[in-house]
Amino acid sequence: MIDGGILVNKPKDWTSHDVVAKLRNHFRLEKVGHCGTLDPMATGLLLIVIGKATKLSNVLMGSDKRYKGEFTLGIETNSYDAEGETVKEELVPPFSDEEIHSVFKTFVGDQYQVPPMVSAVKLNGQPLYKMARKGEVVEREPRFIHVYHFSATKIELPKIEFDFTATKGTYVRSVAHDLGVKLGCGAHLSR
Repeated sequence: MIDGGILVNKPKDWTSHDVVAKLRNHFRLEKVGHCGTLDPMATGLLLIVIGKATKLSNVLMGSDKRYKGEFTLGIETNSYDAEGETVKEELVPPFSDEEIHSVFKTFVGDQYQVPPMVSAVKLNGQPLYKMARKGEVVEREPRFIHVYHFSATKIELPKIEFDFTATKGTYVRSVAHDLGVKLGCGAHLSR
């Protein structure tokens, strides 16, 4: 039996569960888990725990998370990311870099965030994404989060690259949507 952790660079289009299943089957492991769900669209480091280390999963999942990616302004999607269907398109005003940085600063600190409909959050025992697939939109309970750091690292409108650090349970896709609302032109997570 192997006990410990492995960092896996999760490829695009794989779910966190896909990574766990691949490791479990390939290495014939009994106990394997992951320490935080990454959307299939996301790439990056996924911490995998094996054997006795699976007992640390909840502690490790409670850790803060850091993301780097890209938003696209002017297009809103139903999932808040590039994999969703476009629901609204707007012209992107010629924002200055200072205006963009100023809006990014408003996200830092304690706040409540509404999870996207396309998420694993459960309502009455059913994941929201299953309701979303049927075209249903329900009221979601806001969740308390803390954003430690949020900066625009490259601005080439309508694209904005970002660096973001927050508490567990924060949906970067919702941050993209909320940014679009604050800027008045819509936005989605494109990478």
